[in-house]
Amino acid sequence: MPLTPLDIHNKEFSRSFRGYDEDQVNEFLDQVIKDYEALIRENKDLHNQTVALQERLDHFTNIEDSLSKTIIVAQEAADEVRNNAKKEAQLILKEAEKNADRIINESLTRSRKVALEIEELKKQASIYRTRFRTLLEAQLELLNNEGWQSMQFDQKEEA
Repeated sequence: MPLTPLDIHNKEFSRSFRGYDEDQVNEFLDQVIKDYEALIRENKDLHNQTVALQERLDHFTNIEDSLSKTIIVAQEAADEVRNNAKKEAQLILKEAEKNADRIINESLTRSRKVALEIEELKKQASIYRTRFRTLLEAQLELLNNEGWQSMQFDQKEEA
């Protein structure tokens, strides 16, 4: 058990004939008590500071651990978001390619259909022209026919 200032203060020395001067010994012991009390106070203060610093160190260590874990979680989340974004981009790209292929196929089908319709219309126009030409030629032939001219003269004479 450590020595306390009270132990020093209460210490009694036996007296001898040619012993030390009692007043000097008491003054020295008083000085020892003061210094010892000061050292004990300083030791307590240092101990309290050590405890406080250890608590702060523990607190900052916990914060550091939490930040490390948070950074790891954030990195994992960022990686997951990046991977999901890549997958989504690939899906969007595939969907766009499918739509583009569908649109191209529909356009080709429509253009073939329109081309067939154009050919059909050209045939019909050709047939119409031929029939119209035939009709006009027949009408011209009727106009050039002498029977028509004789009808025309008959009408002039009647008029």
